[in-house]
Amino acid sequence: MRGGVLIAGTTSDAGKSMVTAGLCRLLARRGVRVAPFKAQNMSNNSMVCPDGTEIGRAQWVQAVAAGATPESAMNPVLLKPGSDRRSHVVLRGRPWGELGSANFHEGRQALAEGARTALAELRDRYDVVVCEGAGSPAEVNLREGDYVNMGLARAADLPVLLVGDIDRGGVLAALAGTVGLLDPADQRHVAGFLINKFRGDVDLLRPGLDTVAGVTGRPVLGVLPWLADVWLDSEDTLAGAAVTATIADPASGDTTAGTLRVAAVRLPRVSNATDLDPLVAEPGVSVTFTTDPDTVAAADLAVLPGTRATVDDLDWLRRTGIARAVERRAEAGRPVLGVCGGCQMLTEKIDDGVESAAGRVPGLGLVPHSVRFTGDKTLRTPEGSWRGERVSGYEIHHGTVDGARPAEPFLPGGRHDAVWATMWHGLLENDGFRRRWLTEVAERAGVAWRPADAPGFAERRERMLDTLADAIDTHVDTDALDTLIDRGVPDGLPRLELTRHPG
Repeated sequence: MRGGVLIAGTTSDAGKSMVTAGLCRLLARRGVRVAPFKAQNMSNNSMVCPDGTEIGRAQWVQAVAAGATPESAMNPVLLKPGSDRRSHVVLRGRPWGELGSANFHEGRQALAEGARTALAELRDRYDVVVCEGAGSPAEVNLREGDYVNMGLARAADLPVLLVGDIDRGGVLAALAGTVGLLDPADQRHVAGFLINKFRGDVDLLRPGLDTVAGVTGRPVLGVLPWLADVWLDSEDTLAGAAVTATIADPASGDTTAGTLRVAAVRLPRVSNATDLDPLVAEPGVSVTFTTDPDTVAAADLAVLPGTRATVDDLDWLRRTGIARAVERRAEAGRPVLGVCGGCQMLTEKIDDGVESAAGRVPGLGLVPHSVRFTGDKTLRTPEGSWRGERVSGYEIHHGTVDGARPAEPFLPGGRHDAVWATMWHGLLENDGFRRRWLTEVAERAGVAWRPADAPGFAERRERMLDTLADAIDTHVDTDALDTLIDRGVPDGLPRLELTRHPG
């Protein structure tokens, strides 16, 4: 088999990333050399590849699903929003510059060329490339210059599988309406539909599926069920943001005593919130993502995660009263963790002429360090140890932290009383470290929590990827999907007239 497919969606968060990951895992299990691809990703959740380049976290997980080494070609353009109108651009894993609404169209030309070149490279080296779209192809206001959805499908002659989220409601209209809004040349590439997150009796849905197929002339290839236990690294929202209680494995024999309450601050420009996924998954740990200072004050552990805009989000912390809640926790010897941007906020002073151009501003002063931002960006995957536990992580930042020797080293950061600060992302994915550190946090918080005999975080991720692959194998017409991937865009797909097209 050699070919490709584009997984598009009727909306953002329709399930494109998960379907792509599941399909990558299914093909990999068959022995197919498969790679994921997303031409342009807008996300502050990113990951460092083994070669020191940066890609979206979702594409990194999809590469894991495919059994492929993550690389910049899998997500050649990464936009990291710094405001509503401007984004930091990463091209082929390296900083490229800034892109704002004023220069959006002209800037996209260079990025589009980089994306198309990257896809061609992957298709030369892999049997199949599973491409993921962005947002919805029905955003016709963005069609000019598009190289992520139908622009990519036409340039690379890819068949498109359109995914709709039935949990949002109106999925049948969304599927047909998306096709109807496209011009005839784009419509030609939409070869089938997939419905996601279905709960109930599929026989009750079947008349609707038949209607969509009859109206559009395109088949519904499957109806994927709601998979409550699958929540993989997110690109659009906070990881596990809807979860405010423990997610425990029913087969783990959870024997934890007491619940450790964690308040993770939902910063306006939060980045790499996936750092908190291992805490969400840990039995006996309840994670709440919050903007409420009282919730931060009451928790057993408060976490300041990473941010794309350290100085701006620090100002927000002060305006909301959360900064004072964090300061009072530290004064009382109650646990606080700062990661990357959160670590920088905890320092005594920040000198930022790069990210915010604010110059020198005071930090929270809870750790005896200072931060200096430079134009150089640190991208690496370091390894270290803490109290005999081996730990690996990754770094993505401009600001560097200097200062006095900490009371105890903490993975290139430090512990000062009950405040832990580190520039490493991903350290909580290390099971031995995480559980030993949480045990100390619980002791300091006076909570009778202890680790359960439960699967490790990487094992849980593998289980979720296999669950996705199993769902596709069971609920999707994989023969028809294989034919699309292998033979490309079918001939004779009808034109759907829902709107008039110029010309």
